[in-house]
Amino acid sequence: MASNKIQFRSIHELKDPSLNGKLALKEFQNEIPVEEFLDDSENNSGTSRRDFLKILGFSTAAVTLAACEAPVIKTIPYVVKPHDIIPGIPNFYASSYFDGYDFASVLVKTREGRPIRIDANPVAGSLGTTNARAQASVLSLYDNDKVKFPSVNGDEQKDSFDKVDDFILKGLTESQAGGKKIVVLSHSFPSPSFKKLFGDFKAKYPSAELITYDAIPYAAALDAAQEVFGQRALPVYDLSTSQLVVSFQADFLGDYNASSLEVSYATARKPGPEMLRHIQVESNLSLTGANADSRYRLKPSAVFKTLVEVYNGLNGGTADKVASEIVKELQAKGSDAVVLADGSKAAYVLAHLINQKLGSKAFTGKANFLKEYDNARFNEFLSWLNGGQVGVLISNNINPIYSHAKGQALKAAISKVPYSVAITDKKNEMFEVAKAVIPSTHWLESWGDITPETGAYSLMQPTIQKIFKSRQLEESLLVWINGKNSPANNYYNYLKANALTLNGGLSFNKNLYNGFSAGGLSTGLAYSGGNAAQAVAELSAFKSNQLELQLYTKPAIGDGTQSNNPWLMELPDPISRLSWDNYITISPKDAEALGLENSLNGRMQLDGDTVKLTANGAVLENVPVFIQPGQAEGSLGLALGYGKKGSGKVAETGINAYPIFDGYNTVLTNVKIEKTGDDYEFAGMQLQNTLMGRYEIAKEVTLDDFINKPVDHWNKPLEMHTIGGELPIGKIDLWDSYDDTDGPHFNLSVDLNSCTGCGACVVACQAENNVAVVGKDEIRMSRDMYWLRIDRYYSAIEKIETKEQIDRGLNAAQLYGGPFTEGILNHPADNPDVIFQPVMCQHCNHAPCETVCPVAATSHGKQGQNQMAYNRCIGTRYCANNCPYKVRRFNWFNYALNDRFDFNMNNDLGRMVLNPDVVTRTRGVMEKCSMCIQMTQSTILEAKKDGRRVQDGEFQVACANACSTGSLKFGDMNDVASEVRSLFNSERKYVLLEEIGTKPNVFYHAKIRNRKESLNNK
Repeated sequence: MASNKIQFRSIHELKDPSLNGKLALKEFQNEIPVEEFLDDSENNSGTSRRDFLKILGFSTAAVTLAACEAPVIKTIPYVVKPHDIIPGIPNFYASSYFDGYDFASVLVKTREGRPIRIDANPVAGSLGTTNARAQASVLSLYDNDKVKFPSVNGDEQKDSFDKVDDFILKGLTESQAGGKKIVVLSHSFPSPSFKKLFGDFKAKYPSAELITYDAIPYAAALDAAQEVFGQRALPVYDLSTSQLVVSFQADFLGDYNASSLEVSYATARKPGPEMLRHIQVESNLSLTGANADSRYRLKPSAVFKTLVEVYNGLNGGTADKVASEIVKELQAKGSDAVVLADGSKAAYVLAHLINQKLGSKAFTGKANFLKEYDNARFNEFLSWLNGGQVGVLISNNINPIYSHAKGQALKAAISKVPYSVAITDKKNEMFEVAKAVIPSTHWLESWGDITPETGAYSLMQPTIQKIFKSRQLEESLLVWINGKNSPANNYYNYLKANALTLNGGLSFNKNLYNGFSAGGLSTGLAYSGGNAAQAVAELSAFKSNQLELQLYTKPAIGDGTQSNNPWLMELPDPISRLSWDNYITISPKDAEALGLENSLNGRMQLDGDTVKLTANGAVLENVPVFIQPGQAEGSLGLALGYGKKGSGKVAETGINAYPIFDGYNTVLTNVKIEKTGDDYEFAGMQLQNTLMGRYEIAKEVTLDDFINKPVDHWNKPLEMHTIGGELPIGKIDLWDSYDDTDGPHFNLSVDLNSCTGCGACVVACQAENNVAVVGKDEIRMSRDMYWLRIDRYYSAIEKIETKEQIDRGLNAAQLYGGPFTEGILNHPADNPDVIFQPVMCQHCNHAPCETVCPVAATSHGKQGQNQMAYNRCIGTRYCANNCPYKVRRFNWFNYALNDRFDFNMNNDLGRMVLNPDVVTRTRGVMEKCSMCIQMTQSTILEAKKDGRRVQDGEFQVACANACSTGSLKFGDMNDVASEVRSLFNSERKYVLLEEIGTKPNVFYHAKIRNRKESLNNK
């Protein structure tokens, strides 16, 4: 595929073309000092050869003696076995993942009564897809930093809730008699049964008020919906039939309108004449912007003004060149187009009105009910609090002291409330200030129901007994309504009775079995208002500053609800490829102007400067700076959700950016940064692997070429020169082939066009295969243990230097961020394209690793997997050195039961998440992707028991199960009717490093960009 585009993974690789070679040389730089170790000369203070042999002999003898002794049996077998638990057989339960920020209808896999993995619930469609946070939430259940017992005035109550209930009931009685407010302060909680229960609570205590508080409140979006639709509910969009989406700062593949549009987006992005075209106008390089066909990088104030010009262009005309191009495309597509916006209420209003004018079919008329925050209502609560009108405050697993801009003032006010109870999972600021504490239940320990959107009803059920002495809010309300020890205090019975009116006519048990049903609320949305003139005026008046800050959320951490989850904290950011941190993102040109640098030390580890950030009257000290390609000049980015105190040591990582967030606008203009002179050590993963540098790794082609030009033009099969002429590389082989048609032969298809880089597959693989968390220090040492990584490649037009190149670059500049001005593309890092590429063990049929292992620890299975026998491995690392894909991981340490790695594998509670079907590996051995052999073998055994063949779609692997866009497809190549075999025959299919003849069982599909790109094909 001839191209004048270059691919690079970091600015450093762009600056130094030899960097890849340096990395390869350093991969195995430390040789074992055998001679020094065995030297028995007088000058050597080390171990002598004789001592070495003594130690070796003792170790061998000790292990032999230990092996001869029978283990001491301390386990107790079942006397009466629970009827629903069969040792060794998993159970699956349908439930609803909801933690106040995220929602998904899911299937929970349990082993011997322990939830160990989360899967999507296919019954729920797009509402059943999971992101990285949903996948990782099972680990949050086993968090050893949780509050374990209720307490009153610091006195733990390990036996009962009696003293807590006595305290609260006294407060409720006094407050009601004294005319004081009784406030239940909760995150958004769209549960109809909870709402009915609170109605019962208010009937008994008429002064009770329900107030909603969310760390990221979607206040601007809800206010705009109130204005345009007459309801405080967010619109639901469906992009599956759209042909054009234009986004202004809206990260709709991440967190947008309380959901993600990635499922319908992937459906619409299937290559063909009606493939969705995606235009992104933004400042930060977001997950959504990274997937765009054309991306205009503008500072936030310019994004708003461009949105105004697009609105004007659709309603008269505009002189703005960028807006004019967008307007032409919107008018051409009409109802097949949709506009999305974010950042302020006015931006949302204009986007809604543009969609109304277009008659956009993406607007479904359904309402999303997952966010309920009302800014005016919360300010009313603050006035009650500051006026001493609140007698009882019941907070439901929220921490506004951490996440509200005026958190310290809130803390002082809450401390004056006579009766305050915090239902919380952590010993955070709310725990410290409350008079009474009730440990909150995890969603996997809870009963409940959710109405996520119009016509949808989802049930939540516990899949494990409560680990600690916790109690969910609904159970507490029943006690405070009916009194202690009342038979009416069973929330399961309350939920069951109420669900019958909402579940679309299903029985409760059938609804519980499915987890999801058509029902719930029938309320929808329709256009009924919207003040366009006011919105235009507000956005036009938005003042441009030298530096403007865009606050955002990362795919892993979100609002910070699960920030003490080590799986999520270690998950690399899809764009920066950094883990264990948040940081200010800045453009290369701004960094140069401000004297800010990122540098690589001798071990190729990334370091960066730190700054003092001042915004909205608050100051953040020592914030690290990361130079981000694609960041708009004059703009900065900073992620929320980090730097929590009292929630565990993992959660303390990073900088708390909430003090500069006003809870409404995510764009800040009154921003100043000052260089501190201190350095910061990043834990980056992008430069660890040396796969780059050979023939095209991440292939891309324009839609026009894909449709109109022969495949040899854009995906020509490789050929090799032989004495008999040129032959396809697949026809040339140094190995003997063998018959693999007996039984299944597994292949995995990876479509680069639909991979958004979200990372859900990475966490799912980690959960299924007991992949260890190694911590920031080890990540920085290039010792991550991931079996699956998502490489991020930048690609850009070659560097423009000559007048001829500038003239040729006119069209490209408009595509990459025009209108064109001289020098706009004078550096490929200004506004590169992005490709996400999942890479795991390629399970080569001719695997280079297998031939070099001296102990045959790695071998090839008949079903196509490259297999590992951990007990045989002696850790030579020859296989890793010989692997061209760099997908093998060496265990440098024991990551389990090791105080140095104090994460989930270091305590008995955290180890409950481990999958008993997969061994936990010890130090000194290699490990890598197994194509989830435990899952495929289980499927084969089930089919054998039934006396039938395995049907297409039955074979599963964790990564493909978690992929909501269908980018990963797994199956049996020997099934001629299988989907994976059909995908293998696609014109877009290629394999990595085909020229070296490894014949992988993983294959890829080239990325298609829906735009005209005259420069890209010579």
